[in-house]
Amino acid sequence: MPKSIIVFFLFCSVQLAGQNPVFDKAIREPIDRLFLGMTRGDSAMVRSAFTGQVTMATISKGMAGQPVIRYENGINDFLKAVGTPHSETWNEPIWDLKINVDDDFAQAWASYAFYVGKQFSHCGVDAFHLVRGTDGQWRIFHLADTRQKEGCNIPDDIKKRFK
Repeated sequence: MPKSIIVFFLFCSVQLAGQNPVFDKAIREPIDRLFLGMTRGDSAMVRSAFTGQVTMATISKGMAGQPVIRYENGINDFLKAVGTPHSETWNEPIWDLKINVDDDFAQAWASYAFYVGKQFSHCGVDAFHLVRGTDGQWRIFHLADTRQKEGCNIPDDIKKRFK
């Protein structure tokens, strides 16, 4: 077999490593657990999706339209908000999830819409950094998102769920 064909197959196998459905499912599991925990108001379930030390940030627009980064001081305030009883369910469906992997590090990027009950609140992109622990489980160690109220291209099947 010519060397160029061997190199081509090796390149393709490396590219597919992050597109393995079983592997991607294991990486997606803590992301799905995070959102299920938010919907249930279960802060313990949400906490279990993350590593011990977590960084969080939100990128939005300031009054003059300039980008603003708001850093969260860990995850405790978020967990308290999730676990504090609220009258409406929090729902954050995601779509167009893309996962990249290198060994024990994964990056996942997805569009989302956030609903309080059936009421649309905002949309944007969630960007997750995950690590595979010594137990083989993937956990989120960094979460950043963008937030906007307009220009959201929410899929019709998601919009229908919240009518």
